[in-house]
Amino acid sequence: MRITRRLEFDAGHRIPDHASQCRHLHGHRYAIEVTLSGRIIDAAGQPVNGMVMDFADVKTIAKQHLVDLWDHAFLVYRGDTVVVDLLARIPGHKTVVLDVIPTAENLARLAFEILDPLYRDIYGNNLRLERVRLFETPNCWADAVRGAD
Repeated sequence: MRITRRLEFDAGHRIPDHASQCRHLHGHRYAIEVTLSGRIIDAAGQPVNGMVMDFADVKTIAKQHLVDLWDHAFLVYRGDTVVVDLLARIPGHKTVVLDVIPTAENLARLAFEILDPLYRDIYGNNLRLERVRLFETPNCWADAVRGAD
C-alpha cells in the first residue's frame, strides 16, 4: 500500500548559472508530496488500525524536519558567494545554505535524503519512504524516487 501527504511552503532561490530569468533572485510557492509504502496495520482498538501511517504523523515529521526549516527562507547554494554574503548582511534573515544548487531536482533529492531515515519502519509495518515529489510551480516538478539516481 502507498500513501501520500502534500504540504506547501514558500521559499526564495536562484539558479546562478541559468541562462534565463531563474538566475535572478525570486521565489516560489513550493508543494512537496511525501509518498510512503508499508503494510496496512491490523491492530483492533489502536488509533492506527487500518492505516499505513497516520497522515497527521506524516505531516508532523515532514514539517519539523524540512518544511518549517525551508518555509519563508532563501535557499542558496554555498558556492553562490555573492548571494550568501548579501544575505549574511541582513540581520536575522532566514537563509538555508545548501551544498547543491537549489534546482527542483536537487531540492527533491535533498528532501528525500533528509526524510528517508525519519520514516523508516517507525510503525513496525515495513514503512519506508518511496518518493518525494517537489513542485516548483503547478506545472513543473521533480521526483526523487527510492532506487533511482
